[in-house]
Amino acid sequence: MRIRIVDAFTDRPFSGNPAGVVLLDAFPDDHWLQKVAAEVNLSETAFAHPLPPGGGADWALRWFTPVAEVDMCGHATLATAHVLHTTGRATGTVRFTARCGILSATAADDGSLTMDFPTSALEAVPAPEGLAKALGAEVLGVHNTAAHIGDLLVELPDEQSVRSLAPDLAALASMSERGIITTAAAEHPGRDYDFVSRCFFPALGIDEDPVTGSAHTALAPFWSARLGRTELTGLQGGVRTGLVRTTLLGERTLLTGRAVTVIEGDLLA
Repeated sequence: MRIRIVDAFTDRPFSGNPAGVVLLDAFPDDHWLQKVAAEVNLSETAFAHPLPPGGGADWALRWFTPVAEVDMCGHATLATAHVLHTTGRATGTVRFTARCGILSATAADDGSLTMDFPTSALEAVPAPEGLAKALGAEVLGVHNTAAHIGDLLVELPDEQSVRSLAPDLAALASMSERGIITTAAAEHPGRDYDFVSRCFFPALGIDEDPVTGSAHTALAPFWSARLGRTELTGLQGGVRTGLVRTTLLGERTLLTGRAVTVIEGDLLA
C-alpha cells in the first residue's frame, strides 16, 4: 500500500504541518494503525477507506498521533483530501465520517481546499495553577474548548509573547485534556493575518504542532467576536508556520488552506 507525507496549510514543501496519509480498503486492527503512526512519527497520521455509495459520507477517516488516536484533526484531514484529489480518487466535495461526525473538504479551482468542521464552544475558566509559569508568559484569559478538542485556549498579551514561547512541556502535559492553544492578536492587523497561535500537545506525544486545523474551530469564534468579522486568517507555528483562513458560520467553521505532497512510497509492513 502507498503511504504519503503531505505538508498541510502551505503551498511550499517543508513548511506548514506534515501528516502521514494511508488509503486502505478497510481499517485493520487498532494496534497496527497505532504502530504505523508511531513509525511515521509525525503529529498525525490519517487512515482512510472508501465507503459504499449512497450513504452520508464517502470515506471513513481516523487519525493517530505517535501514541494515541484523536477525535478530530484538521491538517491531516486537509492532507487526506489533497491526496484524494491529486490522485483522482475524489473530485469536488469529499465527505468523511469520523469520531467527531461528518466533515467535508471541497476543492477550488485555485488548488485550495475548504473544510467544513463543527465550531467549538468556548467557556471562560480560571487559569490552572502554574499555567503562566509553565508558559513563561503573562496570561490574559483562558477558555475551555468543546468536546472532541479538549484544549485550553490561552490568550497572551501580544504576538511577540506567542512567538517567543519556550514552555515547560512537562508542566503543560497535565493542564488540559488534549493540549494548550496560545494566541494573540496580530501585531500589524490587516496584512497577511489577523491573529497568531502556537499549540502544544505533550500529553499526546507532540511537543508542538506546527499548524492545527482543529484549534482554529475555537480560534475562529474567539477572534471573530473580538475583531467583528466572520472571515479571518490565522498564522500558526514556531519554526514551521502556516496560514489558515477561517469563515465562521454559526455552528460550523470553514477552514481553507493548501497542501503539497513531499514524500510518497510503499508501506511494506
